[in-house]
Parts: sequence; structure tokens; C-alpha cells
Amino acid sequence: MNRTTGHIIFTSIAQALQELRVNKLRTFLSLLGITIGIFCIIAVLTVLDSMKNNIQTEMNTLGSDVLYLNRWPWMDEGGEYKWWEYWRRPGMSPTELRAIESQVPDAKLATLCLTLNNQTLKHEDLDVSSIVAYSVTTGFDKIQNIEIANGRYLSLSELEGGVNTVVIGDEVYKGLFPGNRNAIGNNIALGGKKFTVVGIMKRVGKNMAGFDFDNGVIIPYYAAASFVEARSFNYDPVIVVQARKGVNIDELKYEVEGVLRRVRKVRPGQANDFAINQLSQVSERIEAVFGTIDVIAAVIGGFSLIVGAFGIANIMFVTVKERTKIIGLKKAIGARSRSILTEFLAEAVTLCIMGGLIGIVIVLLLSVLLTYGVDFKVTLSAKNFLLGISISAIVGVLAGYIPARSASRLDPVVAIRSN
Repeated sequence: MNRTTGHIIFTSIAQALQELRVNKLRTFLSLLGITIGIFCIIAVLTVLDSMKNNIQTEMNTLGSDVLYLNRWPWMDEGGEYKWWEYWRRPGMSPTELRAIESQVPDAKLATLCLTLNNQTLKHEDLDVSSIVAYSVTTGFDKIQNIEIANGRYLSLSELEGGVNTVVIGDEVYKGLFPGNRNAIGNNIALGGKKFTVVGIMKRVGKNMAGFDFDNGVIIPYYAAASFVEARSFNYDPVIVVQARKGVNIDELKYEVEGVLRRVRKVRPGQANDFAINQLSQVSERIEAVFGTIDVIAAVIGGFSLIVGAFGIANIMFVTVKERTKIIGLKKAIGARSRSILTEFLAEAVTLCIMGGLIGIVIVLLLSVLLTYGVDFKVTLSAKNFLLGISISAIVGVLAGYIPARSASRLDPVVAIRSN
């Protein structure tokens, strides 16, 4: 780019800024379509990237090397979701757990969890409802990465002996022991039994596997078995199996499937009477949904950009009309058509980039709101911002070319005489 072209572009940018200052409303309305289009595209890309990163982080925390074995498949098994058949399947029990522990060498840890929903907990004259009680065996805390804020986790003797001890979640603690009262060593009522609080879990939120530890408590499996019928169709115990380091999850899945079929006496050729679930199934389905949302966002953003392009083209035609005499004078003293074309194209691109920058600033403001207002970690990507600027520049070239071309082809004599 030579000095003359650089000077023309610099002057054109200055003229675009002057146009914005002089005709604020007209320019703003013209930029609105570009702003909305870039905002739609960048906002959706930013939210999707953030969701993907958050999901990936959670999967890394929970472990992509974990299998969940129970009655119900998380996704359809290659056809209709036959809930009536899944409901009749026998639930998981300590028998299957012991078989996996003894016969699956690639399993690092295995634990059994019986989920008791909609429980009401009481302490003195206070109570909390809609609480989930997770009754578990050994190893559950390691697979699910349970962190204790105060006190301790359930001991091995408590888990194997079915002792009435409990670890409570953050929301349960606030509900039963308001004002930061001491909970350790106090009793709470659950299922008509008294349980002694030994620990309080750190606040973590609900995870991808469906565990809501903030609004839940953890008790020994054998303690829960004393007041509920674990084999009832009303419950769906799940065995959670974690692979050893370096073991492929598909290899572990194959081994576990073989052991369960033998223990449950499933004949060759018969379908499994259990489901083997893993977090990758959820992430794959989410990826497909994200792909659809990407397309929808692109279509919405595309229509907004088309509207914005017409707005920019309109303002450039008006600008050409207002500067017809000036264009004629420039050409009369030797300005080339290419210089006039470059001048108006640069002005159109500048206006579009300004609209795109406004859209990006709105995305930045919303990202702050989401991060600090609703506790949703937003991932800001320079790639997305560069994409937004690039799209704005392309739209500017496309929208400004025809007005710029018409300006460059004006006859200087006719242009000077125009009103």
C-alpha cells in the first residue's frame, strides 16, 4: 500500500467518524443491523464455547473414564425408548458390585449408590424438604471427587457397617443450621431414623451425572437398606465403575458387560437387562444440539447482516449524493476513479466495523453479567472477536462497493453542476 492510498484510507476513516458525529441518529440506525447481526453470531459462539468448556471441565472433574450401570439408559438404544421394559429390569445390588470388584481387573474403583429422592430432613424445630439422599458404599467419594468443607467423610467402618452417620450438602447445612451454627456431632432425622452429622460438603452445584450434592446428603448404603426396599421397582440403584489409568473405557465396558451378563444369567443372544451409561453419550448429544444452534444463529445473524448491509448501502448512496460536487472537483483536479472508489469503500468498511465493535462490546458486557450475576463462567475467545471484525469488514466491502463504484464513475463536469 503506497502513501497516497494510505492517506486516502486515513481520510476516509476520519470522514466516517465525522459522519457519525454530524448525523448520529441516521448513522446509528444504519449500523443497527450490523450490530445486531454481529452480536447474534458472536454471542451464540461465545455462549456455546463457554458451555463446551464448562462441560469439558466437569467431565474432566467427574472423569471420562467412568461407567454408570443401572436399569435406565440415558439415551435411546438405537430405536424407541422402551421405558416399560427398562422399568421391569432388576436393579443393581451388592451382588453385582462384588462381582465387578473381583472379576474386572481393569476396574480401579467400583461403588454402589441408591438415590432416595424427595426426602425431608429435620433438626430440632427446623426441616428441609425435597432433599436427595445418596446411600453409598466405599469409593463413592473418590469417583465423584467429594470435597469436605468441615468435618470428615464417612469412614470405612461406617460404610461397611451401615452406621447411621451422614455427610450433608451446603444448602442442607444452611437450612438446618442457620447462622453458621455447628452441625458436626448433631443428629438429624431421615427416613424415621436418627443420623449423626460427621461432615459438610463444599458447594459444587449439580453435575452432569445428575448428582446434586448441595441439596443432598450422603449416608451408608446399608443404613438406607434398613428402612427402604432397595430392590423395589421404585428405586434404581446405580453401580459406578472407574477404569484404571491407561485402560480404554470401551475395554472396561466390554469386561463389565460380560461379568454382569454372567451374574444375571442372561442367555447368549438375549438383550442385556441393564444399561451401561457414560458421560461421553451426553456430551455427544450436546455436541449435536450445539451444531443445530450454530446453524440457527448463523441464519439469524445472516439475515440481520443482510438488513445491515442494505442500511450501510443506503447511507453510502446518501453520502455520495451529498458529496457529488466534491467528487466532481476532486476528479477535475486529477483524482483517479480508483482513489474515489477506495475512499468510499474505506468509509463503508469503517462504519461496518464500528457496528461490529458495538456488538462485541455488548457481548463483553453480557459475559460479565453471566459470569458474576448467574455464576456461569464465560469463555471469551479472540478468535470469535476477530471473526466478528472480519465479517463486519466483508459486509462493508459488499455493501459499499456499488455506491463507491457509482461515485468513481461520475462525470466531473456533470458532478460539479449538480445541485
